[in-house]
Amino acid sequence: MHVGLIVGIGPAATDYYYRLLIAAAARAGVALELTMSHADVSTLLRHQAAGDVQAQVEVYLRLAERLARAGAQQIAVTSIAGHFCIDAFKAVSPRPVIDLLQVMRADLQARGLQRVGLLGTRGVMASRFYGVLDGVDVIAPVDDLLDVHEAYAAMASAGIATPAQREVFMRAGRSLTREHGCEAVLLAGTDLALVFGPDDDPGFPVLDCAAIHAAVIARTALQSP
Repeated sequence: MHVGLIVGIGPAATDYYYRLLIAAAARAGVALELTMSHADVSTLLRHQAAGDVQAQVEVYLRLAERLARAGAQQIAVTSIAGHFCIDAFKAVSPRPVIDLLQVMRADLQARGLQRVGLLGTRGVMASRFYGVLDGVDVIAPVDDLLDVHEAYAAMASAGIATPAQREVFMRAGRSLTREHGCEAVLLAGTDLALVFGPDDDPGFPVLDCAAIHAAVIARTALQSP
């Protein structure tokens, strides 16, 4: 199946999704049908901060129509911050949307987790993952929320993580698990793969939302049209 991705928000997440999808297709021995369309991370963060759902939906709609013309049969947005307007976008998208929020709600239900922490942008953390994780106690950083947001926004825009930014995320993650009793910390920002690699041990359990979302996109892409 031909899948379309709205990417660029941020650049490291684009690369991460792309590599995961290529690897999944290679393992399956299937040619990947994929088209990507670029959105601007600074524009997204501005719209999210202002709560301007309509402005960001208009951006997505223009890109989704481009993807549909290219032959995409389903569409995904490679940004958790970018899901602040996902319901409004799904209502007008020319193709079905593989919604990361719904993917994560199903995943946490399957795992039986009751209490999770969040690392990501202020909008994602303050909204407790947009309020979609029914039956789960969702905890945002308390003292570190603004530091985490600023570190994340800078990292996402630059596509690299500095040692100082890494320490912000590690400190917040340790606090969420050790002081607030979280069973796991959701990497609720798709660029956090820059900090939490598959072979890294941060000292607390994490769930990589981008990798879980990408796995669902891959399964969709590997289906017959």
